[in-house]
Formats: sequence, C-alpha cells, structure tokens
Amino acid sequence: MKIKVQARRLCREFNVKNDRGGKDTLSVLDSFDLDILEGEFFSILGPSGCGKSTFLNILAGLDDFDRGEILVDQEPLKKRSFDRGMVFQSYALLPWRTVLENLEVGLEIRNINRRGRREIARHYLEMVGLSNFANQYPHQLSGGMRQRVAIARVLAYRPNLLLMDEPFAALDAQTRELMQIELLRIWEADKKTIIFVTHSIDEAILLSDRVAIMTARTGRIKEIIDIDIPRPRTEEIRGSIDFARIRQNAWGLLKEEVQKVNALLPGGLMTA
Repeated sequence: MKIKVQARRLCREFNVKNDRGGKDTLSVLDSFDLDILEGEFFSILGPSGCGKSTFLNILAGLDDFDRGEILVDQEPLKKRSFDRGMVFQSYALLPWRTVLENLEVGLEIRNINRRGRREIARHYLEMVGLSNFANQYPHQLSGGMRQRVAIARVLAYRPNLLLMDEPFAALDAQTRELMQIELLRIWEADKKTIIFVTHSIDEAILLSDRVAIMTARTGRIKEIIDIDIPRPRTEEIRGSIDFARIRQNAWGLLKEEVQKVNALLPGGLMTA
C-alpha cells in the first residue's frame, strides 16, 4: 500500500524562559519517525505534552520543525496546501455566517464560483445529516452539530489528508460516542487518510486501523498497534474480547509514559 506521510528524524524545539531570566531549549519532538498509509485511519495516543498536537500542527503548516524531514505523497512538506485539512477541538465557525456559508469559506479561497460553492456545500451538509440546518447560525446548533459542520467544512474543499486534533474532547460523553460513529460513517464513504489525535484509548481503538503510542516528552513513537477488528464497526465492539485485549495492551504501553509525566507533577495526578 502507498505511504501517504513519512516523518524521518523529525525534531521540534522551543526556546523557553528559565528561572535565571535566560532561555533554555525545550525539545518536544526528537528523532520522530512515522509512516502513515494512504486511506488509513491512523490515531496517535500519548501523555499530555508529548508532542501529538505539535506533529499535527507541523503537518497542517501551522508550525515549523527544526530538523528532519516530512514527505507527503513522496514530496517535501509544503507550508501551505489545500491538500491538507484540519479539524480542531474548538469548532472555529464564523458566527455571522450561516451553516451553509461556513461550509463555503474554503471554497471561496479556492475561487470556486457561487453556484459551484453552493452545490458542493449542500452535498457535504447532506453527508453529515444537516441539510435541514443550512440557514441556521452556529449559536443555534448543539455542540455535536457544530462539530459536524466543522468536519463538513473541511471535507467540502476536498483535502487528501484530514488532520483531527481531539475534535470531540469538548463534547459530553453521549454526544462524543454518537460523533465517533458518525465519523466512521463519513470515513467509510470517503476513505480519506485521517490522522487523529486523542487522549481516549477507547476512541482510538474504535476508529482506527492503527494506533501509535508516543513516549513522554521528548516525544517519539514508542509502538504502533494494529487494530485487527473487522470493519464496518459499531459501538457494540466495545464489549468484545478483541477490543478488551487491544485496550489492555494499549493502556499498558501508555501507562508507563503517563507515570513518567506524573513523577514530575505535584501530587502525582495520573492524566492521559
């Protein structure tokens, strides 16, 4: 299968102030190597601060890297490209525009005419089940509906690579589970390459073909787990023996890294 994204010896460093008034170098990613296949749903798990979102921001062109190499479709990463789309944790919708008009934002940037924009936007609104809300404004929608609009907006300008940074983290538990199944349905219909950052092991297993476990800072790939559960998937797989087996393995790998982070925190509160 074709490799969509290749990262080799990737390093990202930041200058931070120290207690003496000078600056120290904070290394977030170091010797980060990863291959992601065309058309796969790939998730990244890791403790807070390990560099998951940093890697996604670099891929999206929102951040730079200091050393190493990233290839997309065998070509060096471009700073700006319509071939990549990003869905954030916050909905980032324009409050003065209707749902339909929000979907047209990227299409306007690409200079697609009004009739073409409307046709494409309506298609993707229908895909996420929101055709009846085309003329509503973001404040008139629930959190789950707003996130569906955000996903549809990215899909509308047809990127080849979809980057998702904890897109369901702000939703309540019930809505989050519904959105996971909705995303699976959309992905099955479109089969775009998705790189999905999450703190939820269950979410990663449910959605993904493979899941990467990252080390605590400085972030590297610790292990990649194949999710050998047949598709299509529904929420019922959470109760399966295979799901429990994969979850136990993933948590064992992740727990070690979370404990390293906790050792540096007051009170030792375990978070992932």
